[in-house]
Amino acid sequence: MPEFAGNESADNESADIVIVGGGPVGSALALALGDSEQRIVLLESRTAGTGDARPLALSWGSRLILERLGVWPALAATATPIRNIHVSQRGGFGRVCLTAAEAGFPELGYVVDYNRVAQALAQSVMATSVQCLTGAQVTATRGADQAHIEYEHAGEPRELTAALAVIADGGAAGESPGKTINYQQCAVTAHVVSERPHNNTAYERFTAYGPLALLPDSKQDAENAGAGWALVWTTTPEHARRLCAAAPEIFMQELHDCFGSRVGRFTAVTGRAAYPLQQRRAQPAAEHRVLIGNAAQTLHPVAGQGFNLGLRDAWELAELILRGHPAPLGSREWLDSYHARRAADRRGGTRFTHALVQLFSNDLLPARLARGTGLALLGCMPPLKNFLVRRMTFGSRG
Repeated sequence: MPEFAGNESADNESADIVIVGGGPVGSALALALGDSEQRIVLLESRTAGTGDARPLALSWGSRLILERLGVWPALAATATPIRNIHVSQRGGFGRVCLTAAEAGFPELGYVVDYNRVAQALAQSVMATSVQCLTGAQVTATRGADQAHIEYEHAGEPRELTAALAVIADGGAAGESPGKTINYQQCAVTAHVVSERPHNNTAYERFTAYGPLALLPDSKQDAENAGAGWALVWTTTPEHARRLCAAAPEIFMQELHDCFGSRVGRFTAVTGRAAYPLQQRRAQPAAEHRVLIGNAAQTLHPVAGQGFNLGLRDAWELAELILRGHPAPLGSREWLDSYHARRAADRRGGTRFTHALVQLFSNDLLPARLARGTGLALLGCMPPLKNFLVRRMTFGSRG
């Protein structure tokens, strides 16, 4: 998580907007609202960064949002451009190549570390009038005529009231009703090095157990001549445990067997970790409360849509607040307007990722043939490819 310092205060126990969660999505919202006339308080449960180096795949659309927020210059030096995406399936024919040039974008996206994005946003928030309180563990949120946020800080129970409480922390929304799909899969993440350079190409390879993404990673390029990668390997929980415990040479051999020889053999691996995968869609919160980012929806990492969708949640919520609305802030009519604005994008993102998991996570021959045919046809239809790229870049408004 990000580290906030220098303007921690919540002396006045009322605010216009309280943001629960100081991760990248909550910080992006705070930064977008930082120069407004609203009194904004951000509550973050942790007091120090976690050093979370999981890779984030940022779309070109997310870069534009981060530029508008003024934080892209702090990320640009370590962000690896993605100019090509190669999609294929293991054990079957058919492939498709998506390129930035064909889609009309300077880049298709970028690979950055989660922690770098979190820190850049948090540091920018510190230069605004937003009041940040770390070590604040939210215990309950209620809503009636206004939002009531109960939290503990320094061992003491405290409470804030606000016209609107924005829940941007997936953990803080754990008790919210919603629909959960357990994929019975884990994502193994790691940094690997290959014999051949990445040439700014990302690979998405579908296997019997789920997608394997190999993303170009500039963090290792200086030492490895552009052959560093961020790996996100979806597999079964038991296989994930074995992969994390295996000797490096065994891990790299299994990765080569699954991925193939397009980038040569793998020569090094570091930073292995495993995360369980699920999809969760929360129901809209009660009056004077709204959920964004992982608090509103948690997606499978296939196609890298989760963070980009959450960032659009924050940006469009800020736009609605700053432009004003005839209904009072946080009222049911006001919230209905925001939910209607986000419905198509959220629905499209969750359905798209879920469909990819369902279609590409089995090894039956009819499914392999259908997938291969679909990939081959997509590769021959540039307008359809460009439509897909725009939707992945800008969401439903692409």
